[in-house]
Amino acid sequence: MTALDHHDCSGCSLCLLVCPVWRDTRDVRLTPRGRAKAIQHGATREQIAESVAGCTLCGACEPACPENLPLVDMVMALRRTDAFPSPEETSVPNTGKKLLLAGRALHADLERSTRTLSLLDGHELAQDDGADIVAALEAGAELATDRLEAFLMPLRGARRLVVVEGLLLRALRRWLPQVASVGLGEALLPAVGGKLKTGDLYIIETRAFNADQARLVGRYDALRAASGCEMNLDLQRIAIPAGGQERWILEGRQVERIVVEDLGDRAAFMFAEKPVLHLADL
Repeated sequence: MTALDHHDCSGCSLCLLVCPVWRDTRDVRLTPRGRAKAIQHGATREQIAESVAGCTLCGACEPACPENLPLVDMVMALRRTDAFPSPEETSVPNTGKKLLLAGRALHADLERSTRTLSLLDGHELAQDDGADIVAALEAGAELATDRLEAFLMPLRGARRLVVVEGLLLRALRRWLPQVASVGLGEALLPAVGGKLKTGDLYIIETRAFNADQARLVGRYDALRAASGCEMNLDLQRIAIPAGGQERWILEGRQVERIVVEDLGDRAAFMFAEKPVLHLADL
């Protein structure tokens, strides 16, 4: 089957309803629809460079797209000056390991990474969490095939990967389809979901959620109903991610604590003068 690309866009504009760049700029050229229509009419990569660079890669457009286009992957492909290397299929023994790829922020926080591992019963910390690969995926920078292979080799035989970085989670599901890979929020909910309560505002990490929204949305709805907490779940459905929208998210809410899946969101919510906890703090 031929891979879907910009030429498969029907121009329905449903992506505009959820695109934070459209909401901020009202410039259709900077949206998934705008990029697709420009390419369909012969635009070059240089002519749409501003649009490609301005995408936040939040992924909210993908669940909204009736054509099921891999819109985030399409943007990352446009950012690349050279083809990102595709790993070779390699058969390796199943080690049975369950690994946490903590990402730069959590990996650097020894106390929270240790706490996270204690909540993820039986998981080990991957020593190479691919921080440079995440940066390359986002920026379109060239990455050597041997570097990618060195990163993937110890992961191939794993039984399960818990991946903090949403872009890396998406890539690993493509590169290692035989290994079960989940985001940190999904992995920790069984251990910490019962500690959420009325008065909490739970902030879902955008990229991992939107990459798997159809499956995860019911799980988060059930968690909200069971715990009585508030969430940015409805805002996720219309792509109001954390990262510049924190005051908007809090508007009209009376919360006692803010709980974040992404450790990087802690600092962003400190202005609220409420306790801001990472999932591992619960």
